[in-house]
Amino acid sequence: MTLTEPAERIEAAAAVHRLTVLTINVHKGFTALNRRFILPELRDAVRTIGADLVFLQEVHGSHQHHAQRHPEWPAMSQYEFLADSMWPQFAYGRNAVYPHGDHGNALLSKFPILAFNNLDVSIHGNEQRGLLHCRLDVPGHDGVHAICVHLGLREEHRQQQVRLLLDCLEQIPAGAPVIVAGDFNDWRLRADALLTRESLIEVFSHDGGAPARSFPARLPLLRLDRIYLRNATPLCAQVLSTRPWSHLSDHAPLTAQVQI
Repeated sequence: MTLTEPAERIEAAAAVHRLTVLTINVHKGFTALNRRFILPELRDAVRTIGADLVFLQEVHGSHQHHAQRHPEWPAMSQYEFLADSMWPQFAYGRNAVYPHGDHGNALLSKFPILAFNNLDVSIHGNEQRGLLHCRLDVPGHDGVHAICVHLGLREEHRQQQVRLLLDCLEQIPAGAPVIVAGDFNDWRLRADALLTRESLIEVFSHDGGAPARSFPARLPLLRLDRIYLRNATPLCAQVLSTRPWSHLSDHAPLTAQVQI
């Protein structure tokens, strides 16, 4: 598919060889079990990381019912609210659409997003999933690719979705830096085996031997969230599982510094 060209561009700056990446399933702006709407608190926490790229899953583009029910619901989309004045560029991939709203994946970027495409990887049934592929204008590079991922809950679906992800990766120039991050729902590590076989490096496995435990946020046990790299080197990585993060979503965010 042809990537969609955005209307605005930002001038390039000095060459950049190190990026800070953050990925988080924002759970549509609510705490675990949907007990409280906490998107403003989440925005404050995300800003403290100072990430160059923020990969968001389960983020609302709109939701009329929630907007009427919660006084703090933003007038704009959730991803625009999170971007605020810190991330001048953002892209949204709408995965699920219903009468009162929609949600999907988003990427917030401090660098120009030259093009983006949301690949629908829904298999069948009620699980709408997507891969948001963005090409970034990072100074000093011909193009850096970022793919925000949210895979399905069923193993057979994830296996097919990983193959679609690998097809997407095959279309990216062989020498281009690639960052793939998001919620893989891969507690059995079968998707991880397929991806690492294709020369992708998972940042936590690089030093720790296995992907990070990220779910549930208050007591992480399952290794659901990932950051993979191609033509890039992980420098350090951290699971954000203490307060305030443990109370801002059902997933613990992951952050990493990456050399490109």
